Amino acid sequence: MATALAEPDADASRERTPITSGRDHITRAEGWRRRGPLLPALIFMVIVTQIPFIVTLYYSTQSWNLVRPGSREFNWLNNYVQVFKDTQFWTVTLNTVLLIVGTVIISVVFGLIFALLLDRKFVGRSIVRTLLITPFLVTPVASALLFKTSLLSPTSGLLNYALSPFGVETDWLSEYPLASVMGELVWQWTPFMMLLILAGLQSMPKDISEAAKVDGATSFRLFRELTLPHLRRFIELGTVLGAIYLVNTFDAVYMMTSGGPGVASSNLPFYIYQRAFLGFDIGQAAAMGVVTVIGTMVVATLALRLIFKSFSGTQEAV
Repeated sequence: MATALAEPDADASRERTPITSGRDHITRAEGWRRRGPLLPALIFMVIVTQIPFIVTLYYSTQSWNLVRPGSREFNWLNNYVQVFKDTQFWTVTLNTVLLIVGTVIISVVFGLIFALLLDRKFVGRSIVRTLLITPFLVTPVASALLFKTSLLSPTSGLLNYALSPFGVETDWLSEYPLASVMGELVWQWTPFMMLLILAGLQSMPKDISEAAKVDGATSFRLFRELTLPHLRRFIELGTVLGAIYLVNTFDAVYMMTSGGPGVASSNLPFYIYQRAFLGFDIGQAAAMGVVTVIGTMVVATLALRLIFKSFSGTQEAV
């Protein structure tokens, strides 16, 4: 009897014991075989991004000015102290924030308007869509030169020509340098926001909006209660991606205003360029670059976490 009772326990213990076979090893080998082709890309990314950043960290601890040969020495964290004491650095930081926030908000608003128009069926919609996408396909340098010479020029600009009947003749690049750069960036980034929001509109279930229309919902209420909440995560994603890219804006500032007058239209990348290649202060320029990268990483990480929470919350609701 005891033996009979012991046998099921032995069988149960054999069932609970994990059976290892060569299949696990095959699975690991298969995993490494699939990851293998990605190693060159990973190595390339480390070489072109992480190693230069480490070198920049090293330069940021050096007192190194190219105008004074032989003056290079270890400076601890004094470069960072000088960066935070630099009043122009904070002015340029404020310009960068204003440039990013203004460009992103205006681009999202115009992108939403154009996406709502293109979501409707009308004759020539494909042609209009192609024309609206075109600014995003123009290279940034060409776009900046186009705005500087053809649109905002005080002598031959189209904007002054259009406003001349009203008595408006302004040197836009000198009197409104930051707004001029912002206008060029809005023109270039509105198509990106439009495409992203248009994809969100086309992914929206049509039966819900049709049922709401049958129940007597107005167009404004339909947009406020259904369309806008559905587009929220697409707008947030476009905002974060646009802001991350706009932090690196250099070509528009360099080609249109060269950061002037003074530092009125200068942003962080252009100011770092001035300090490194015009002032030849490699140590302080490297410290500014490190501060900019760390600040961008912190803001981008927080924003991406909010977006991922939005996406996960939407999936759980579905």
